Amino acid sequence: MQAAQPPLLFNFAADVVDRWAAIRPHGLALWHVHATSRTQQKLTFRQIASLSRQAANFLRSCGITQGDRVLLMLPRVPQWWVAMLGLIRLGALPVPATLLLTSREVAYRLKMAAIHAVITNGEGIPKIGDFDGIRIAVAETSSGTSRSSRTAWPDGWLDFDSGLEQAKARFSRVRTRSDEPGILYFTSATTGEAKMVLHTQASYGLGHRITGELWLDLKPGELHWNISDLGWAKAAWSSFFGPWQMGACVFALEATGKFDPLLTLNTLAQFPIKTWCAPATALRLIVRQDLSRFRFHSLRHCVTAGEPLNPEVLNLWRTATGLTLHEGFGQTETVALIANCPSLDHVVKPGSMGKALPPFDVRLLDDRLNQVPAGTEGEIAIRVKPQRPLGLFREYWLNPEENARKFQGDFYLTGDRAVRDDEGYFWFIGRSDDVIKSSGYRIGPFEVESALLEHPAVLEAGVVGKPDPLRGQIVKAWVVLRPGIAYKEELKLELQAHCKKLVAAYKYPREIEFVSELPKTTSGKTRHFELRQASMRGLATAASQIAAP
Repeated sequence: MQAAQPPLLFNFAADVVDRWAAIRPHGLALWHVHATSRTQQKLTFRQIASLSRQAANFLRSCGITQGDRVLLMLPRVPQWWVAMLGLIRLGALPVPATLLLTSREVAYRLKMAAIHAVITNGEGIPKIGDFDGIRIAVAETSSGTSRSSRTAWPDGWLDFDSGLEQAKARFSRVRTRSDEPGILYFTSATTGEAKMVLHTQASYGLGHRITGELWLDLKPGELHWNISDLGWAKAAWSSFFGPWQMGACVFALEATGKFDPLLTLNTLAQFPIKTWCAPATALRLIVRQDLSRFRFHSLRHCVTAGEPLNPEVLNLWRTATGLTLHEGFGQTETVALIANCPSLDHVVKPGSMGKALPPFDVRLLDDRLNQVPAGTEGEIAIRVKPQRPLGLFREYWLNPEENARKFQGDFYLTGDRAVRDDEGYFWFIGRSDDVIKSSGYRIGPFEVESALLEHPAVLEAGVVGKPDPLRGQIVKAWVVLRPGIAYKEELKLELQAHCKKLVAAYKYPREIEFVSELPKTTSGKTRHFELRQASMRGLATAASQIAAP
Protein backbone atom coordinates (compact mmCIF):
# COMPACT_ATOMS: atom_id res chain seq x y z
CA MET A 1 0.00 0.00 0.00
CA GLN A 2 1.24 3.53 -0.72
CA ALA A 3 2.42 5.79 2.07
CA ALA A 4 0.07 8.39 3.48
CA GLN A 5 2.39 11.14 2.26
CA PRO A 6 4.38 10.80 -0.97
CA PRO A 7 8.11 11.51 -1.06
CA LEU A 8 9.29 14.96 -2.11
CA LEU A 9 10.55 13.68 -5.46
CA PHE A 10 8.84 11.01 -7.53
CA ASN A 11 8.92 9.82 -11.13
CA PHE A 12 7.06 6.68 -12.14
CA ALA A 13 9.55 5.69 -14.83
CA ALA A 14 12.60 6.16 -12.63
CA ASP A 15 11.18 5.07 -9.27
CA VAL A 16 8.89 2.21 -10.27
CA VAL A 17 9.83 0.82 -13.68
CA ASP A 18 13.59 1.15 -13.11
CA ARG A 19 13.15 -0.49 -9.71
CA TRP A 20 11.50 -3.53 -11.28
CA ALA A 21 14.19 -3.52 -13.98
CA ALA A 22 16.75 -3.91 -11.19
CA ILE A 23 14.78 -6.44 -9.11
CA ARG A 24 13.33 -8.54 -11.96
CA PRO A 25 15.33 -7.57 -15.08
CA HIS A 26 14.14 -10.60 -17.04
CA GLY A 27 10.55 -10.40 -15.84
CA LEU A 28 8.07 -9.57 -18.60
CA ALA A 29 6.65 -6.04 -18.53
CA LEU A 30 4.72 -5.99 -21.83
CA TRP A 31 3.38 -8.81 -24.00
CA HIS A 32 1.95 -7.48 -27.28
CA VAL A 33 -0.02 -9.62 -29.72
CA HIS A 34 -1.39 -8.58 -33.12
CA ALA A 35 -4.87 -10.04 -33.54
CA THR A 36 -4.66 -10.62 -37.29
CA SER A 37 -1.15 -11.96 -37.79
CA ARG A 38 -0.76 -13.32 -34.23
CA THR A 39 2.78 -11.95 -34.23
CA GLN A 40 4.05 -11.28 -30.73
CA GLN A 41 6.52 -8.97 -29.05
CA LYS A 42 7.65 -9.44 -25.46
CA LEU A 43 9.54 -6.79 -23.53
CA THR A 44 11.15 -7.33 -20.12
CA PHE A 45 11.34 -4.63 -17.47
CA ARG A 46 15.01 -4.13 -18.35
CA GLN A 47 14.12 -3.69 -22.02
CA ILE A 48 11.15 -1.37 -21.44
CA ALA A 49 13.25 0.74 -19.07
CA SER A 50 16.04 1.00 -21.63
CA LEU A 51 13.64 1.85 -24.46
CA SER A 52 11.98 4.53 -22.34
CA ARG A 53 15.37 6.16 -21.72
CA GLN A 54 15.99 6.13 -25.47
CA ALA A 55 12.54 7.61 -25.97
CA ALA A 56 13.24 10.37 -23.45
CA ASN A 57 16.49 11.24 -25.26
CA PHE A 58 14.79 11.22 -28.66
CA LEU A 59 11.85 13.32 -27.47
CA ARG A 60 14.23 15.81 -25.88
CA SER A 61 16.16 16.05 -29.16
CA CYS A 62 12.86 16.89 -30.89
CA GLY A 63 12.45 19.91 -28.62
CA ILE A 64 10.19 18.46 -25.89
CA THR A 65 11.16 19.57 -22.40
CA GLN A 66 9.95 19.22 -18.82
CA GLY A 67 6.41 20.54 -18.39
CA ASP A 68 5.45 20.35 -22.08
CA ARG A 69 2.08 18.77 -22.89
CA VAL A 70 2.18 16.04 -25.54
CA LEU A 71 -0.92 14.56 -27.19
CA LEU A 72 -0.49 10.78 -27.45
CA MET A 73 -2.97 9.22 -29.86
CA LEU A 74 -2.11 5.64 -30.84
CA PRO A 75 -3.69 2.18 -31.06
CA ARG A 76 -2.50 -0.68 -28.84
CA VAL A 77 1.08 -0.76 -30.11
CA PRO A 78 4.23 -1.12 -27.95
CA GLN A 79 5.29 2.40 -28.91
CA TRP A 80 2.43 3.80 -26.78
CA TRP A 81 3.92 2.33 -23.59
CA VAL A 82 7.45 3.34 -24.57
CA ALA A 83 6.35 6.90 -25.39
CA MET A 84 4.33 7.20 -22.16
CA LEU A 85 7.32 6.19 -20.08
CA GLY A 86 9.68 8.38 -22.09
CA LEU A 87 7.50 11.44 -21.57
CA ILE A 88 7.12 10.76 -17.84
CA ARG A 89 10.86 10.20 -17.48
CA LEU A 90 11.45 13.52 -19.23
CA GLY A 91 9.00 15.33 -16.96
CA ALA A 92 6.67 16.12 -19.88
CA LEU A 93 2.90 15.59 -19.57
CA PRO A 94 1.27 12.85 -21.65
CA VAL A 95 -2.22 13.80 -22.86
CA PRO A 96 -3.70 10.45 -23.98
CA ALA A 97 -6.45 10.53 -26.62
CA THR A 98 -8.40 7.96 -28.59
CA LEU A 99 -8.16 7.65 -32.36
CA LEU A 100 -11.97 7.70 -32.40
CA LEU A 101 -11.91 11.48 -31.95
CA THR A 102 -12.87 13.68 -34.88
CA SER A 103 -10.66 16.42 -36.28
CA ARG A 104 -12.74 19.01 -34.46
CA GLU A 105 -12.36 17.24 -31.13
CA VAL A 106 -8.62 16.92 -31.68
CA ALA A 107 -8.35 20.62 -32.56
CA TYR A 108 -10.14 21.51 -29.34
CA ARG A 109 -7.66 19.49 -27.30
CA LEU A 110 -4.67 20.96 -29.12
CA LYS A 111 -5.88 24.47 -28.37
CA MET A 112 -7.19 24.11 -24.82
CA ALA A 113 -4.19 22.18 -23.50
CA ALA A 114 -1.68 24.30 -25.43
CA ILE A 115 -0.22 21.09 -26.82
CA HIS A 116 3.49 21.34 -27.64
CA ALA A 117 3.87 18.07 -29.54
CA VAL A 118 1.79 15.26 -31.01
CA ILE A 119 2.62 11.55 -31.27
CA THR A 120 0.24 9.62 -33.51
CA ASN A 121 0.06 7.18 -36.43
CA GLY A 122 -1.10 7.31 -40.03
CA GLU A 123 -4.74 7.22 -38.97
CA GLY A 124 -4.31 10.17 -36.65
CA ILE A 125 -2.17 12.39 -38.91
CA PRO A 126 -5.09 13.73 -41.02
CA LYS A 127 -6.86 14.82 -37.81
CA ILE A 128 -4.04 17.07 -36.64
CA GLY A 129 -4.70 19.85 -39.17
CA ASP A 130 -2.52 22.95 -39.21
CA PHE A 131 -0.94 22.33 -35.80
CA ASP A 132 2.41 24.13 -35.76
CA GLY A 133 4.02 22.19 -32.90
CA ILE A 134 6.29 19.15 -32.96
CA ARG A 135 4.84 16.23 -34.95
CA ILE A 136 6.02 12.66 -34.37
CA ALA A 137 4.67 9.68 -36.31
CA VAL A 138 4.54 5.98 -35.40
CA ALA A 139 4.27 3.41 -38.17
CA GLU A 140 3.03 -0.15 -38.12
CA THR A 141 2.16 -2.69 -40.79
CA SER A 142 -0.93 -4.89 -40.86
CA SER A 143 1.11 -7.50 -38.99
CA GLY A 144 2.07 -5.09 -36.27
CA THR A 145 5.76 -5.00 -37.24
CA SER A 146 7.39 -1.59 -37.40
CA ARG A 147 8.22 -0.38 -40.91
CA SER A 148 9.43 3.13 -40.15
CA SER A 149 12.33 2.91 -42.59
CA ARG A 150 9.91 2.47 -45.49
CA THR A 151 7.34 5.04 -44.47
CA ALA A 152 7.14 8.37 -46.25
CA TRP A 153 5.55 10.79 -43.80
CA PRO A 154 4.09 14.17 -44.77
CA ASP A 155 6.44 17.13 -44.54
CA GLY A 156 7.21 18.16 -41.00
CA TRP A 157 6.64 14.75 -39.39
CA LEU A 158 9.45 13.00 -37.50
CA ASP A 159 9.67 9.21 -37.31
CA PHE A 160 9.41 7.82 -33.78
CA ASP A 161 10.90 4.38 -34.47
CA SER A 162 13.99 5.52 -36.34
CA GLY A 163 14.54 8.25 -33.76
CA LEU A 164 14.26 5.66 -31.00
CA GLU A 165 16.81 3.40 -32.67
CA GLN A 166 19.37 6.19 -32.93
CA ALA A 167 18.92 7.52 -29.39
CA LYS A 168 21.25 6.65 -26.53
CA ALA A 169 20.05 4.46 -23.67
CA ARG A 170 21.77 6.58 -20.99
CA PHE A 171 19.59 9.31 -19.55
CA SER A 172 20.24 11.62 -16.62
CA ARG A 173 17.29 11.64 -14.28
CA VAL A 174 15.02 14.68 -14.39
CA ARG A 175 14.03 15.80 -10.89
CA THR A 176 10.22 15.80 -10.75
CA ARG A 177 8.45 16.66 -7.50
CA SER A 178 5.54 14.52 -6.39
CA ASP A 179 3.18 17.49 -6.59
CA GLU A 180 4.22 18.58 -10.11
CA PRO A 181 1.91 17.98 -13.09
CA GLY A 182 2.23 14.40 -14.31
CA ILE A 183 -0.54 13.56 -16.77
CA LEU A 184 -3.52 15.37 -18.29
CA TYR A 185 -6.80 13.78 -19.36
CA PHE A 186 -9.84 15.24 -21.08
CA THR A 187 -13.09 14.03 -19.57
CA SER A 188 -16.72 14.19 -20.67
CA ALA A 189 -18.71 17.35 -20.02
CA THR A 190 -22.39 18.13 -19.64
CA THR A 191 -22.54 21.91 -19.38
CA GLY A 192 -19.70 22.73 -21.73
CA GLU A 193 -16.83 21.24 -23.67
CA ALA A 194 -14.62 18.47 -22.26
CA LYS A 195 -12.81 19.35 -19.03
CA MET A 196 -9.09 18.94 -18.45
CA VAL A 197 -8.22 16.72 -15.48
CA LEU A 198 -4.73 17.34 -14.16
CA HIS A 199 -2.95 14.69 -12.11
CA THR A 200 0.34 15.11 -10.33
CA GLN A 201 3.35 12.82 -10.64
CA ALA A 202 2.24 10.99 -7.49
CA SER A 203 -1.56 11.03 -7.69
CA TYR A 204 -1.59 8.46 -10.48
CA GLY A 205 1.98 7.14 -10.35
CA LEU A 206 1.79 6.21 -6.67
CA GLY A 207 -1.97 6.38 -6.13
CA HIS A 208 -2.70 3.47 -8.46
CA ARG A 209 -0.86 1.17 -6.08
CA ILE A 210 -4.21 0.43 -4.44
CA THR A 211 -5.76 -0.19 -7.87
CA GLY A 212 -3.13 -2.79 -8.71
CA GLU A 213 -2.78 -4.37 -5.29
CA LEU A 214 -6.32 -4.40 -3.92
CA TRP A 215 -8.77 -4.36 -6.82
CA LEU A 216 -6.74 -5.96 -9.62
CA ASP A 217 -5.16 -8.24 -6.97
CA LEU A 218 -1.94 -8.49 -9.00
CA LYS A 219 1.27 -10.31 -8.10
CA PRO A 220 4.75 -9.83 -9.61
CA GLY A 221 5.10 -11.73 -12.87
CA GLU A 222 1.38 -12.24 -13.48
CA LEU A 223 -0.13 -11.44 -16.87
CA HIS A 224 -2.91 -8.84 -16.78
CA TRP A 225 -5.20 -7.93 -19.69
CA ASN A 226 -7.35 -4.81 -19.85
CA ILE A 227 -9.35 -4.43 -23.05
CA SER A 228 -10.00 -0.66 -22.77
CA ASP A 229 -8.92 1.83 -25.42
CA LEU A 230 -5.61 3.50 -24.58
CA GLY A 231 -7.16 6.95 -24.92
CA TRP A 232 -9.23 6.55 -21.77
CA ALA A 233 -8.12 6.91 -18.16
CA LYS A 234 -9.04 3.24 -17.63
CA ALA A 235 -5.85 2.42 -19.53
CA ALA A 236 -3.87 4.33 -16.91
CA TRP A 237 -5.64 2.29 -14.26
CA SER A 238 -5.24 -1.20 -15.72
CA SER A 239 -2.79 -1.03 -18.61
CA PHE A 240 -0.03 1.09 -17.12
CA PHE A 241 0.25 2.39 -13.54
CA GLY A 242 -1.71 -0.32 -11.70
CA PRO A 243 -0.02 -3.42 -13.16
CA TRP A 244 3.50 -1.99 -13.22
CA GLN A 245 3.23 -0.79 -9.62
CA MET A 246 2.92 -4.50 -8.78
CA GLY A 247 5.61 -5.79 -11.15
CA ALA A 248 2.99 -7.53 -13.28
CA CYS A 249 3.08 -7.91 -17.06
CA VAL A 250 0.65 -5.93 -19.24
CA PHE A 251 -0.96 -7.97 -22.04
CA ALA A 252 -2.02 -5.98 -25.11
CA LEU A 253 -4.07 -7.26 -28.03
CA GLU A 254 -3.88 -5.01 -31.08
CA ALA A 255 -7.11 -5.40 -33.05
CA THR A 256 -9.14 -3.30 -35.45
CA GLY A 257 -12.87 -2.93 -35.94
CA LYS A 258 -15.68 -3.52 -33.49
CA PHE A 259 -15.35 -5.50 -30.31
CA ASP A 260 -15.25 -9.23 -31.04
CA PRO A 261 -16.42 -11.39 -28.12
CA LEU A 262 -15.17 -14.63 -29.71
CA LEU A 263 -11.72 -13.16 -30.28
CA THR A 264 -11.69 -12.13 -26.63
CA LEU A 265 -12.69 -15.56 -25.38
CA ASN A 266 -10.16 -17.31 -27.63
CA THR A 267 -7.44 -14.97 -26.38
CA LEU A 268 -8.31 -15.67 -22.74
CA ALA A 269 -8.16 -19.40 -23.47
CA GLN A 270 -4.92 -19.30 -25.47
CA PHE A 271 -2.66 -17.08 -23.34
CA PRO A 272 -1.65 -17.47 -19.67
CA ILE A 273 -3.67 -14.43 -18.59
CA LYS A 274 -4.14 -14.41 -14.81
CA THR A 275 -6.28 -11.30 -14.33
CA TRP A 276 -8.66 -9.62 -16.75
CA CYS A 277 -10.57 -6.34 -16.89
CA ALA A 278 -13.55 -5.70 -19.17
CA PRO A 279 -16.46 -3.22 -19.18
CA ALA A 280 -20.02 -4.42 -18.62
CA THR A 281 -20.94 -3.81 -22.27
CA ALA A 282 -18.29 -6.26 -23.47
CA LEU A 283 -19.33 -8.76 -20.82
CA ARG A 284 -22.96 -8.58 -21.96
CA LEU A 285 -21.83 -9.65 -25.43
CA ILE A 286 -19.48 -12.29 -24.06
CA VAL A 287 -22.05 -14.13 -21.94
CA ARG A 288 -24.24 -14.50 -25.04
CA GLN A 289 -21.64 -16.85 -26.48
CA ASP A 290 -21.42 -20.59 -25.82
CA LEU A 291 -19.04 -20.36 -22.89
CA SER A 292 -18.95 -24.16 -22.50
CA ARG A 293 -16.60 -24.26 -25.50
CA PHE A 294 -13.83 -22.43 -23.63
CA ARG A 295 -11.46 -23.32 -20.83
CA PHE A 296 -9.50 -20.57 -19.11
CA HIS A 297 -6.75 -22.57 -17.43
CA SER A 298 -4.77 -19.57 -16.15
CA LEU A 299 -7.49 -17.01 -15.40
CA ARG A 300 -8.05 -16.52 -11.66
CA HIS A 301 -9.45 -12.98 -11.18
CA CYS A 302 -11.85 -10.84 -13.24
CA VAL A 303 -12.78 -7.20 -12.72
CA THR A 304 -15.12 -4.73 -14.38
CA ALA A 305 -15.63 -0.96 -14.23
CA GLY A 306 -16.85 1.99 -16.24
CA GLU A 307 -20.57 1.31 -15.86
CA PRO A 308 -22.81 -0.70 -13.53
CA LEU A 309 -22.71 -4.45 -13.98
CA ASN A 310 -25.98 -6.27 -14.52
CA PRO A 311 -26.34 -8.99 -11.83
CA GLU A 312 -27.54 -11.39 -14.53
CA VAL A 313 -24.24 -11.03 -16.39
CA LEU A 314 -22.30 -11.70 -13.19
CA ASN A 315 -24.33 -14.83 -12.51
CA LEU A 316 -24.03 -16.16 -16.09
CA TRP A 317 -20.25 -15.67 -16.09
CA ARG A 318 -19.84 -17.26 -12.65
CA THR A 319 -22.02 -20.24 -13.56
CA ALA A 320 -20.10 -20.88 -16.78
CA THR A 321 -16.56 -20.28 -15.52
CA GLY A 322 -16.62 -20.53 -11.74
CA LEU A 323 -15.09 -17.04 -11.63
CA THR A 324 -16.62 -13.96 -10.00
CA LEU A 325 -16.61 -10.52 -11.61
CA HIS A 326 -15.35 -7.91 -9.14
CA GLU A 327 -16.86 -4.53 -9.88
CA GLY A 328 -14.97 -1.34 -9.11
CA PHE A 329 -15.71 2.37 -9.17
CA GLY A 330 -13.62 5.46 -9.77
CA GLN A 331 -13.25 8.33 -12.19
CA THR A 332 -10.77 9.98 -14.52
CA GLU A 333 -10.20 12.25 -11.54
CA THR A 334 -9.29 9.38 -9.18
CA VAL A 335 -7.82 5.95 -8.77
CA ALA A 336 -10.03 3.07 -7.58
CA LEU A 337 -12.30 4.46 -4.85
CA ILE A 338 -14.82 1.68 -4.27
CA ALA A 339 -14.42 -1.96 -5.25
CA ASN A 340 -15.01 -5.60 -4.50
CA CYS A 341 -11.57 -6.86 -3.46
CA PRO A 342 -10.65 -10.49 -2.76
CA SER A 343 -7.56 -9.31 -0.85
CA LEU A 344 -9.88 -7.52 1.60
CA ASP A 345 -12.25 -10.51 1.83
CA HIS A 346 -15.10 -8.58 0.26
CA VAL A 347 -18.07 -10.83 -0.44
CA VAL A 348 -19.40 -9.85 -3.86
CA LYS A 349 -23.02 -8.80 -3.73
CA PRO A 350 -24.50 -8.86 -7.27
CA GLY A 351 -25.27 -5.30 -8.32
CA SER A 352 -23.00 -3.66 -5.75
CA MET A 353 -19.77 -1.93 -6.74
CA GLY A 354 -18.19 -2.86 -3.41
CA LYS A 355 -16.79 -1.04 -0.40
CA ALA A 356 -14.65 2.07 -0.04
CA LEU A 357 -10.92 1.44 -0.41
CA PRO A 358 -8.25 2.81 1.91
CA PRO A 359 -7.10 5.56 2.26
CA PHE A 360 -10.34 7.16 1.02
CA ASP A 361 -13.01 8.45 3.38
CA VAL A 362 -16.02 8.00 1.08
CA ARG A 363 -19.31 9.57 2.12
CA LEU A 364 -22.77 9.92 0.62
CA LEU A 365 -23.94 13.51 1.02
CA ASP A 366 -27.13 15.46 0.52
CA ASP A 367 -27.30 18.90 -1.10
CA ARG A 368 -26.16 20.54 2.15
CA LEU A 369 -23.09 18.30 2.45
CA ASN A 370 -24.62 16.31 5.29
CA GLN A 371 -24.04 12.58 5.34
CA VAL A 372 -27.16 10.56 4.51
CA PRO A 373 -28.05 7.40 6.46
CA ALA A 374 -27.74 3.87 5.09
CA GLY A 375 -30.36 3.09 2.48
CA THR A 376 -30.69 6.73 1.38
CA GLU A 377 -29.43 8.01 -1.95
CA GLY A 378 -26.69 10.61 -1.87
CA GLU A 379 -23.81 12.01 -3.89
CA ILE A 380 -20.54 10.13 -3.60
CA ALA A 381 -17.99 12.44 -2.00
CA ILE A 382 -14.36 12.11 -0.91
CA ARG A 383 -13.08 13.86 2.19
CA VAL A 384 -10.10 16.06 1.28
CA LYS A 385 -9.60 17.89 4.59
CA PRO A 386 -7.69 17.98 6.83
CA GLN A 387 -5.55 15.69 4.65
CA ARG A 388 -5.96 15.27 0.90
CA PRO A 389 -5.75 11.56 0.00
CA LEU A 390 -3.18 10.33 -2.49
CA GLY A 391 -4.87 9.22 -5.71
CA LEU A 392 -7.07 12.28 -6.23
CA PHE A 393 -6.42 14.68 -9.10
CA ARG A 394 -5.03 18.15 -8.43
CA GLU A 395 -7.57 20.25 -10.31
CA TYR A 396 -9.65 20.86 -13.39
CA TRP A 397 -6.95 22.74 -15.22
CA LEU A 398 -7.77 26.36 -16.14
CA ASN A 399 -11.33 25.87 -14.88
CA PRO A 400 -11.81 27.65 -11.51
CA GLU A 401 -15.60 27.50 -11.81
CA GLU A 402 -15.61 23.71 -12.02
CA ASN A 403 -13.09 23.44 -9.20
CA ALA A 404 -15.31 25.60 -7.00
CA ARG A 405 -18.33 23.45 -7.87
CA LYS A 406 -16.65 20.12 -7.16
CA PHE A 407 -14.56 21.05 -4.12
CA GLN A 408 -16.95 22.21 -1.42
CA GLY A 409 -16.37 22.30 2.31
CA ASP A 410 -14.22 19.34 3.28
CA PHE A 411 -15.14 17.27 0.23
CA TYR A 412 -14.61 16.54 -3.43
CA LEU A 413 -18.02 15.89 -4.98
CA THR A 414 -17.85 13.20 -7.65
CA GLY A 415 -21.18 13.95 -9.34
CA ASP A 416 -22.15 10.26 -9.03
CA ARG A 417 -25.01 9.13 -6.85
CA ALA A 418 -25.33 5.91 -4.89
CA VAL A 419 -26.90 4.14 -1.92
CA ARG A 420 -24.90 2.44 0.86
CA ASP A 421 -26.19 -0.49 2.87
CA ASP A 422 -25.57 -1.25 6.55
CA GLU A 423 -22.47 -3.32 5.73
CA GLY A 424 -20.78 -0.52 3.82
CA TYR A 425 -21.49 -1.75 0.28
CA PHE A 426 -22.27 0.92 -2.32
CA TRP A 427 -24.94 0.62 -5.01
CA PHE A 428 -24.63 2.94 -8.01
CA ILE A 429 -27.64 5.06 -8.94
CA GLY A 430 -26.50 7.37 -11.71
CA ARG A 431 -24.75 10.58 -12.64
CA SER A 432 -25.76 13.90 -11.25
CA ASP A 433 -24.52 15.67 -14.36
CA ASP A 434 -26.24 13.50 -16.97
CA VAL A 435 -23.15 11.84 -18.44
CA ILE A 436 -24.25 8.96 -20.66
CA LYS A 437 -22.45 5.62 -20.29
CA SER A 438 -22.85 3.60 -23.48
CA SER A 439 -20.82 0.51 -24.40
CA GLY A 440 -18.10 1.50 -21.94
CA TYR A 441 -17.84 5.07 -23.32
CA ARG A 442 -18.70 8.19 -21.36
CA ILE A 443 -20.60 10.69 -23.48
CA GLY A 444 -21.40 14.28 -22.55
CA PRO A 445 -24.85 15.25 -23.86
CA PHE A 446 -23.67 18.80 -24.55
CA GLU A 447 -21.28 17.57 -27.24
CA VAL A 448 -24.05 15.79 -29.13
CA GLU A 449 -26.50 18.65 -28.64
CA SER A 450 -23.94 21.08 -30.02
CA ALA A 451 -23.39 18.90 -33.06
CA LEU A 452 -27.13 18.66 -33.73
CA LEU A 453 -27.52 22.42 -33.43
CA GLU A 454 -25.02 22.90 -36.24
CA HIS A 455 -27.49 21.30 -38.66
CA PRO A 456 -29.55 23.95 -40.48
CA ALA A 457 -32.83 22.17 -39.75
CA VAL A 458 -32.40 22.05 -35.96
CA LEU A 459 -33.64 24.77 -33.63
CA GLU A 460 -33.18 23.03 -30.28
CA ALA A 461 -31.91 19.67 -29.10
CA GLY A 462 -31.88 17.74 -25.84
CA VAL A 463 -29.81 14.59 -25.43
CA VAL A 464 -30.13 11.95 -22.72
CA GLY A 465 -29.22 8.34 -22.09
CA LYS A 466 -31.93 5.77 -22.67
CA PRO A 467 -31.63 2.38 -20.90
CA ASP A 468 -30.52 -0.39 -23.25
CA PRO A 469 -30.09 -4.08 -22.35
CA LEU A 470 -26.90 -4.46 -24.43
CA ARG A 471 -25.09 -1.12 -24.26
CA GLY A 472 -26.24 -0.03 -20.82
CA GLN A 473 -27.53 3.17 -22.38
CA ILE A 474 -27.94 4.53 -25.88
CA VAL A 475 -27.85 8.17 -26.88
CA LYS A 476 -31.33 9.53 -27.52
CA ALA A 477 -31.98 12.99 -28.92
CA TRP A 478 -35.10 15.13 -28.71
CA VAL A 479 -35.11 17.64 -31.56
CA VAL A 480 -37.13 20.78 -32.26
CA LEU A 481 -37.05 21.74 -35.94
CA ARG A 482 -36.70 25.28 -37.20
CA PRO A 483 -39.87 27.05 -38.36
CA GLY A 484 -40.73 26.13 -41.89
CA ILE A 485 -38.84 22.83 -41.81
CA ALA A 486 -41.17 19.93 -42.47
CA TYR A 487 -40.67 16.66 -40.66
CA LYS A 488 -39.68 13.68 -42.76
CA GLU A 489 -38.45 10.25 -41.73
CA GLU A 490 -35.26 10.62 -43.79
CA LEU A 491 -34.22 13.50 -41.57
CA LYS A 492 -33.32 11.11 -38.76
CA LEU A 493 -30.67 9.41 -40.89
CA GLU A 494 -29.45 12.78 -42.10
CA LEU A 495 -28.97 14.07 -38.55
CA GLN A 496 -27.22 10.88 -37.47
CA ALA A 497 -24.80 11.14 -40.39
CA HIS A 498 -24.29 14.82 -39.58
CA CYS A 499 -23.33 14.01 -35.97
CA LYS A 500 -20.85 11.34 -37.03
CA LYS A 501 -18.96 14.00 -38.97
CA LEU A 502 -18.64 16.30 -35.96
CA VAL A 503 -18.17 13.99 -32.98
CA ALA A 504 -16.72 10.52 -32.50
CA ALA A 505 -18.99 7.91 -34.10
CA TYR A 506 -19.89 6.26 -30.79
CA LYS A 507 -21.58 9.49 -29.65
CA TYR A 508 -24.19 9.78 -32.40
CA PRO A 509 -27.87 9.53 -31.33
CA ARG A 510 -29.20 6.08 -32.08
CA GLU A 511 -32.72 7.34 -31.49
CA ILE A 512 -34.13 10.73 -32.48
CA GLU A 513 -37.58 11.98 -31.55
CA PHE A 514 -38.99 15.20 -33.03
CA VAL A 515 -41.01 17.42 -30.71
CA SER A 516 -42.58 20.87 -30.79
CA GLU A 517 -40.73 22.12 -27.71
CA LEU A 518 -38.44 20.97 -24.92
CA PRO A 519 -39.31 21.08 -21.22
CA LYS A 520 -37.56 24.09 -19.67
CA THR A 521 -36.79 25.54 -16.28
CA THR A 522 -37.91 29.09 -15.48
CA SER A 523 -34.42 30.26 -16.43
CA GLY A 524 -34.71 28.66 -19.85
CA LYS A 525 -32.56 25.58 -19.27
CA THR A 526 -33.61 22.23 -20.71
CA ARG A 527 -34.91 19.82 -18.10
CA HIS A 528 -32.94 16.71 -19.00
CA PHE A 529 -34.52 14.85 -16.11
CA GLU A 530 -37.93 14.98 -17.79
CA LEU A 531 -36.45 13.82 -21.07
CA ARG A 532 -34.80 10.86 -19.33
CA GLN A 533 -38.07 9.97 -17.63
CA ALA A 534 -39.88 10.06 -20.94
CA SER A 535 -37.19 7.89 -22.54
CA MET A 536 -37.51 5.33 -19.74
CA ARG A 537 -41.27 5.21 -20.20
CA GLY A 538 -40.88 4.92 -23.96
CA LEU A 539 -43.36 7.74 -24.44
CA ALA A 540 -43.32 10.52 -26.99
CA THR A 541 -43.88 13.18 -24.36
CA ALA A 542 -41.97 14.68 -21.49
CA ALA A 543 -44.40 16.11 -18.96
CA SER A 544 -47.07 18.19 -20.70
CA GLN A 545 -44.73 20.48 -22.54
CA ILE A 546 -43.77 18.15 -25.39
CA ALA A 547 -46.09 17.34 -28.24
CA ALA A 548 -45.52 15.44 -31.46
CA PRO A 549 -44.85 17.66 -34.48
